[in-house]
Amino acid sequence: MPIQAQFPALSNGFSFLDNAAGAQVPRQCIEGISQFLAASSCNVGMPYPGSQAATQVRERTREETATFFNCKPSEVAIGPSATALTFILSRAFARLWGEGDEVVISELEHEANASPWRNLEEKGVRVKVWKARWDEGGRLEPTDLRALVSPRTRLVAITSAANSLGTTPDVAAAAEIAHAVGAWCITDMVHYSPHHLPDVEATGVDMAFFSAYKVFGPHLAFLYVREALIAQLPTDKLWFIPDDSLLKFEPGTNNHECMAGWLGTLDYLRSELGDGQPGRAGLQAAYKQIEAIEQPLVAEALERLQGIPGLELYGLPTPQGRVGTFCFNLQGQPPMAVAERLARLGVGVAAGHYYATMPMQALGLWPQGAIRASIAHYTTPTDLDKLITGLQGQD
Repeated sequence: MPIQAQFPALSNGFSFLDNAAGAQVPRQCIEGISQFLAASSCNVGMPYPGSQAATQVRERTREETATFFNCKPSEVAIGPSATALTFILSRAFARLWGEGDEVVISELEHEANASPWRNLEEKGVRVKVWKARWDEGGRLEPTDLRALVSPRTRLVAITSAANSLGTTPDVAAAAEIAHAVGAWCITDMVHYSPHHLPDVEATGVDMAFFSAYKVFGPHLAFLYVREALIAQLPTDKLWFIPDDSLLKFEPGTNNHECMAGWLGTLDYLRSELGDGQPGRAGLQAAYKQIEAIEQPLVAEALERLQGIPGLELYGLPTPQGRVGTFCFNLQGQPPMAVAERLARLGVGVAAGHYYATMPMQALGLWPQGAIRASIAHYTTPTDLDKLITGLQGQD
């Protein structure tokens, strides 16, 4: 069965090229949500069947997401959104840091990995911005970070893939530089995880987060915190939750039906793209397939976009060091007007700043922003043809 046939939303012929804002979901995700709610909608921890089912879903979700992160289940927190989880973290940091402490954030960040740390300025924390090299397509140079950090640095925040330009910085190098001065490193994997399998062990980061709805799943998010740090993070919590448990980052009741949907998405990845292999091996095989599908589309899209008269592409001009997210403008045409025209032609793209305010300001595009087209592994050459035709002004 073709990949596209696994996604009911793709059956109407519309070309979803705003995948950076949220991916479509496979049947297994939809069925997971439906089956959970059809059987019962119960909370965890009780001996009756419905509650036992909810408990199992939550435990499996933590275990499976740990496999996805490449960490321990005890290092995974579940939340409603990436932004909600990072604001919970920032409230913990606000109790740890103050005058004389410093935080470094990269200029490529989505505001989920920027605004929470800027809020620390109220406590006297100094926030520095690791500037991108815009004459090199918005690349982040690790030596520039090395010049910014000091023994006063407490945190370095860096995206694994910019949701605006698609750039994939060297996160491992950033983590190494942060650790050299005794700082922690957090990475935003929201835009990275639909295209590449996360590996917090390989990158050496202390904290990471991603959203399931960007990875062909429901609206749910996950936070990784290195086990040794958990007890050090003071946060608002119910009094009986242990300090060394990430349950303190999960106030209230989790969304169990969305967890069941996320488990369905992971089953899709393993069964349809990963040759049915269990565990992380199945996810690695799935992402190898995803990368093989996307790489030629990225190269073709870059070549064709740069061939359109009057189109200015922002970001790296070649496939190396990026994912399939393309940020651009057409000369003399407001971004939203272009997006509206494409929507009438059956193509969905984004227009504006997509919460990436710093890149837009650095490029001189604020507040109008730019057009963004973003692919997923279910994107087809026909989708790309429709985009290019629409951008050329052909109905």
